[in-house]
Amino acid sequence: MTEIDFYSGEGDRLHTACRLVATAARKGFKVMIYAPDMTTVEQIDKLLWTFSAIDFIPHCKAGDKLAEFTPVILSDSGRNPPHDDVLLNLGPENPPFFSRFRRLIEIAGNTDEDTRAARKRYRFYQDRGYEIRHHRLSSV
Repeated sequence: MTEIDFYSGEGDRLHTACRLVATAARKGFKVMIYAPDMTTVEQIDKLLWTFSAIDFIPHCKAGDKLAEFTPVILSDSGRNPPHDDVLLNLGPENPPFFSRFRRLIEIAGNTDEDTRAARKRYRFYQDRGYEIRHHRLSSV
């Protein structure tokens, strides 16, 4: 069964995503970042190159010829993932394909809209019997 981790307490979901992906990549996990649209995919792509002066996170978009060899994949569809290790969801809805991954990472933003969407996703997983770990992040 997919392990689910919710992270909250940070205002910027994309920067939080980059920090979590950097940690996962350092630990040897492969991560697929799912974003609901290409605009978000482009934002996270750019941010992965610039968010840290000391972390390099090899990444590419799904469908790239190097996707199966790259630890971090960016996708707006979730189709044909090259691995089933970790899925990081940046969408407001639960991804319908999440259960094919060993682990799912959800990030709750601090806006009212983000909070409502995260609570809805949390209830969805909880109602289906998934054990959910909650991690409160600090912006220090």
